[in-house]
Amino acid sequence: MDTIKVAAYDPQWPEQFKALKSVYLDALASQTIKIEHIGSTAVPGLAAKPILDIDIVVADEIQLDKVIPAITLLGYQFMGDLGIKDRYAFKPVSELSPDDHSGTIWPKHNLYCCIEGSVSLANHLLFRNALRTDPALAQQYGELKKSLAFTATDIDVYIEGKSAFIARVLQQAGIQPEHVADIVNQNKKK
Repeated sequence: MDTIKVAAYDPQWPEQFKALKSVYLDALASQTIKIEHIGSTAVPGLAAKPILDIDIVVADEIQLDKVIPAITLLGYQFMGDLGIKDRYAFKPVSELSPDDHSGTIWPKHNLYCCIEGSVSLANHLLFRNALRTDPALAQQYGELKKSLAFTATDIDVYIEGKSAFIARVLQQAGIQPEHVADIVNQNKKK
């Protein structure tokens, strides 16, 4: 059984995101709409797995096709959508990814490219924003994550264990019930 580590909030996480964002902006220039820090490390005060989650937002699949080669040149492997519509994953090939030729060892991170206006992007942003604006909700989520990290037998169980909480928050934020059901289904252990 792999241990799931949930750490106390680290004020370095936003700074680490800004440094990564700068590299992506330099490499992608005008090919992105925006770059978002998502996930628990993007919520001040929230306990999280110490892995940054980042969304590069593009207008459409045509722009995505231009971004994929640029991201792979930075030292990422394109993983496809991994079953989540309009969200494309990139895996760092080393701790130097993104390789900006500075020799920087970057923090662990998950990199995605999302299509503007997609449910996947709305899921990430609405959930993050709900936690950012409601400290009590963020604290509840942090306690759930700590509990799951202690009891979950693997990462899939951990992810599935968060699904009901995430679904409730997303429904309250206005995501359509059928989209929430899809998100919950994607989080089920395979």
